[in-house]
Amino acid sequence: MNTAEVLKIFGLEPRETRIYLALLQSGPASIRDIADRAGINRGTTHELLKRMQQKGVVSYFPKGKRRHFSAEPPQRLKELALNHQQQVTEAMELLDDKVIPELSHLRPATGNADVHYYEGDDGIELVLKDILSTVSEQETRSYCIYSAKAIRKYLYRPFPNYTRQRVKLGINVKVIAIGEGGEEAPLADRKWINEKSSDRAGSYIAIYPPKLAMISLSHGDLPTAVVINSPTIANTQQVIFNTLWETL
Repeated sequence: MNTAEVLKIFGLEPRETRIYLALLQSGPASIRDIADRAGINRGTTHELLKRMQQKGVVSYFPKGKRRHFSAEPPQRLKELALNHQQQVTEAMELLDDKVIPELSHLRPATGNADVHYYEGDDGIELVLKDILSTVSEQETRSYCIYSAKAIRKYLYRPFPNYTRQRVKLGINVKVIAIGEGGEEAPLADRKWINEKSSDRAGSYIAIYPPKLAMISLSHGDLPTAVVINSPTIANTQQVIFNTLWETL
């Protein structure tokens, strides 16, 4: 993580970081000089400097008819980070008790399944994290999956510590592996379907009521996923899985 990425986390957008670095290098400067050094047009630089002044990372003083701005010492960024940390902590405390319940009431109460689509490694990582998050909140921490041979090497690419996190949370999983292979892991029971045509089966299906996640590979081995939030669908798939599990 570079300097710009760190500062972005604590409230400075990339253009503000460019201005701050330009001011550190040049010392006090006019808006025109700052804009030239940062490579940002003058009007935008003026607006960004006002925002940065409110954040406390730049200050100004009059020089003739113009304002000259200067960067606050880098140690000021630590104060900005601590303030941001405190705000996040306070917001986290309100999430479960107030914010999430209020936002949940805004969603229409319908009998339709709630369906979400995800694409790419970032999307798959969100789905895997959702599995852990959802199951960890349940009294019985367990879920079931169908895992096809063709997708295994792509599945945990964006989240290589997935199994470690699952075990840390005390989550059990039952796996029906389609095709040979698959690694043994703690808190996991595995059975196989040695299907000759398993190479054509390229999906990973996770059943974790009230949700069902289906991950597959599209053209160019790009992983895509569909998550269905429907107790009826998830429970039906759970019954099918349990029945098949007993026959293997």
